[in-house]
Amino acid sequence: MQLEKHQLDRHNDKLFNGHQRKLSFVQEFTPECEAIIKKLMAFQIGIPSWALGNGGTRFGRFSGAGEPRNLEEKIEDVGLLHALNRSSGAISLHIPWDSVADPSNIRNLATQYGLRFDAMNSNTFQDQKGQEQSYKFGSLQHTDKAVRKQAIEHNIEVIRQGVALGSEALTIWLADGSCFPGQLNFRNAFQRTLESLKEIYAALPAHWKVFIEYKAFEPNFYSTTVGDWGQSLLFANKLGPKAFTLVDLGHHLPNANIEQIVSLLLMEEKLGGFHFNDSKYGDDDLTAGSIKPYQLFLIFNELVEGMDARGMDHASDLGWMIDASHNIKDPLEDLMQSVEAIMIAYAQALSVDRKALQLAQQENDVVRAQEILQQAFRTDLRPLVAEARFRAGGALEPLSLFRDLELRKELIKERGRETVSTGL
Repeated sequence: MQLEKHQLDRHNDKLFNGHQRKLSFVQEFTPECEAIIKKLMAFQIGIPSWALGNGGTRFGRFSGAGEPRNLEEKIEDVGLLHALNRSSGAISLHIPWDSVADPSNIRNLATQYGLRFDAMNSNTFQDQKGQEQSYKFGSLQHTDKAVRKQAIEHNIEVIRQGVALGSEALTIWLADGSCFPGQLNFRNAFQRTLESLKEIYAALPAHWKVFIEYKAFEPNFYSTTVGDWGQSLLFANKLGPKAFTLVDLGHHLPNANIEQIVSLLLMEEKLGGFHFNDSKYGDDDLTAGSIKPYQLFLIFNELVEGMDARGMDHASDLGWMIDASHNIKDPLEDLMQSVEAIMIAYAQALSVDRKALQLAQQENDVVRAQEILQQAFRTDLRPLVAEARFRAGGALEPLSLFRDLELRKELIKERGRETVSTGL
């Protein structure tokens, strides 16, 4: 399904005058609006292929309707999303869920929708049908060399498929760990994981990166072999210059200072990318900005400051991707909400008066520093985000247009009500 230009034009024409009034008001009180809009237009957020269907919990999965049945339909859904918001120009695949038999055709299809392929994701946290060795007790950390070899070869196959699609990064998330004290020798597990990662690292093409993701708990509840940013950083430093830490916003213990973590990783030149979501208790995988919008802004504040200090390109020097689970919402609507929240937080961070903040920090003016940040956060910059979308050819209000055109009903007509997307 592709959005027709006349549908976008009709929608935007209807909203244009009201949008202009809101935009004029924001422009009056926000310096450097044009520079912010240009950066928003360049900023793209990768969409995970596994988030295009309804997720679930350990107790049940409530499938939606009209879910994509194959990779081609997943690309179609991301293409529709990108046509609406012009900020979702990449798709991230998960192998073997999205294994590609004909990469040339898949790559051509993505190009038709204006999409590129973001980081590839390997899967050694599940046993696949017909798999010779089991990952029940781990993969890259496993005591059995045959299991480790299988997991290594899988990651190398993911790299091979990614090269054929034009991707330039591999994300490794490991479920490896232990559920009970005494089950695992921590040091040996770390060393086995490192040796396995070294073999994968050696298979990376020259221009590729590997992102090492961490997670505090789940599915193991006593220890996780890559359990926090420090352990991920250890692996990345030991592997070499193509290895980086990936931060998933849900993969921290409650009240962790994520903005400080990303600041230090940027300082060490080891921050590779982001998985955006939100959480109340743990790895809830909720809509970005739905629970802790101020935290999301504070994270972007540190990202903008740290990237500017190093002269980095905001749009391309880090990997930006959503990683959420849509258990009760329409997946496309939820993804639109997440993209919007991310873009708003980014715009707010761009609007921070950096010179004034640095001066307040230098003078230890705590009250002034807080006021500067909260002024940026409390300013409604949605008109700037909408203007960036409009100039890029998207909808002023993507979610409204999606509902007005009843696009989910159209997808159900094409695919049926009982379809179940591959993945979790």
